[in-house]
Amino acid sequence: MDVLGVVIIFAPLILILWVANLALRSQSRGDVQNGSLLALLAYLGVALLYGALMLSGALLGLIGLLMGSSGAQAPLDALRAAGLEPASIANIGLGLALPSLLGMLLLLPPVRRICARILPIDAHSPVDAVALSFTALVLLNLLLTLGIGLGNLQRLMEAGTATAGYNPIPGLWVQDILMFFMALVGVGWLSRANLGAALKRLALVLPTLRQASAGVGLGLLLVGLALVLEYGFKIAGIAPGDDVEKLTEQMLGPLFKSIVGILTLGLAAALGEESIFRGALLPKFGLIFTSLLFALLHSNYGVSTATLAVFLVGLVLGLVRLRANTTTAMIVHAVYNMTLGMITYLGLMQNF
Repeated sequence: MDVLGVVIIFAPLILILWVANLALRSQSRGDVQNGSLLALLAYLGVALLYGALMLSGALLGLIGLLMGSSGAQAPLDALRAAGLEPASIANIGLGLALPSLLGMLLLLPPVRRICARILPIDAHSPVDAVALSFTALVLLNLLLTLGIGLGNLQRLMEAGTATAGYNPIPGLWVQDILMFFMALVGVGWLSRANLGAALKRLALVLPTLRQASAGVGLGLLLVGLALVLEYGFKIAGIAPGDDVEKLTEQMLGPLFKSIVGILTLGLAAALGEESIFRGALLPKFGLIFTSLLFALLHSNYGVSTATLAVFLVGLVLGLVRLRANTTTAMIVHAVYNMTLGMITYLGLMQNF
C-alpha cells in the first residue's frame, strides 16, 4: 500500500470530521448561526467527495460501455495485458457511483431521522451525520474490489510486485495510525474535547491485569474457534475460493514471513481498527451494524465464509468493548492476529 496514497485518502475525511465537530461545538454553545455554517461546510465537503467519486464512476461506466461496443482490439489487449478484464471497467464505475449516491442520501435529514429509529445516533448532530454518510465508503471499498474482481486484483498486485516489489508494512502502519487519529478527531479531539476526554470517549484506558489476561486468553480462544470453523467449512465443502486465498496471500503473505510483519499484523490493526470500530463507532451504530461494517471492510475476502468469520470476530470484539473497554478489545485483536501469523510463519497448518 502506497504511503502517500493512504494519506491522500484519509486527509479529507479527517478534515471533514474536524469541521463537523467544530459545528457541534458551536451549536452546543448556543452559536446557532456559526454552527449551521460550519455544518453546511462539512456537508459540502462530503458532497464534493462523493460527487467526484460519482463522476469518476459515471465516466468509467461510459468508457466500459464504449469499449465493449467499439470492438477496438488494441485497448482491450492492453487492459488484458495489465491483468484487468475489459468488462470490469463498467463494474468499477458502478462500484464507485452507487455507494457514493448512498453516502449522499444518508446525509439528508429525513434519511438520518429514519436511521435514528434503528441506530443510536443523533439525527441532528453534524458529527453523527458525517459518520453515517462515511459508512458508505466501506461499501464502496467492497464493491470496488468486487468490480475489479478478486482474480484481476490479485494479478494486478502480482504484476506490481514483480516490477517494484511489495512491502505492506509501512503502508499498514500509516493507515492504522491515521485511523487512530481519525477516531480521536471524530470524537472531538482538537475541537470539543482535550486528549484525555477523547481517549475516555473511545474507552482507551489502562486495562487491569485481569482484563489484559482475559484479552490474551480470549484472543487465543478465538484462534482455536476460527480454525475449527475453517475446518468445518472445509469438511462441508464450503471454501472461500481460490481467488480469495490468492488475493489474501498476495496482500498479507509478506507479513507472515518475518516477526516484524507479524507484529505489524497484530499491533497496527489493533490500534487503528479497534479505535475506529469499537472505540468511536460502536456507541453510535450499535454492535451488529458496527460488526457488519468491520467485516465488509476486509474486502480482500469478497463476500465469503471468511467474511462471516470476520463478522463473528467483530461481534466478540464489540462485546469485549461493551463489557470492559476498547483497550482490552485491542489486546484480543492483536493476540488473535499475531497467533494466526505465527501459525503461518511456523508452517503449523500446512497440512490442515
